[in-house]
Amino acid sequence: MVARTDVRAGHQGARRYGRKPSGNRSVMYGTMGGMSGELPEYAERVLEAAERIPPGRVMTYGDVAEWLGEGGPRQVGRVMALYGGAVPWWRVVRADGRPLPGSELRALEHYRAEATPLRLTAGGEARLNMPRARWDGREERAARDEGHI
Repeated sequence: MVARTDVRAGHQGARRYGRKPSGNRSVMYGTMGGMSGELPEYAERVLEAAERIPPGRVMTYGDVAEWLGEGGPRQVGRVMALYGGAVPWWRVVRADGRPLPGSELRALEHYRAEATPLRLTAGGEARLNMPRARWDGREERAARDEGHI
């Protein structure tokens, strides 16, 4: 696979969906061995959003991007993969309701402890019951917007 050099991070698909590109912020910087200790602004915003999701509720990667008004599911997923260990990472999920691959057991422990709505597939796999578990953040956004008046 060849990396595209004509597209800055945060711009993939922005025009396709009628949204404004997200600017020059990038969550991809440094190398695994030599990352700066400072967190990029976009990453801080994603992690703050994850912390705001109430126990027993979830948001998809795309929901978080939409709530922030920039980036997309891949950018949110990248932030969560790099920095999400210190926040309730199990509350930011894939849109299909499957627990994070490789962390299924840990995520299910959290979901059960928080009484997050689950369902069983025909094959007996536990999945999030997305219509019941999904949180849209409206109450939080209204409270946040009122604080800026």
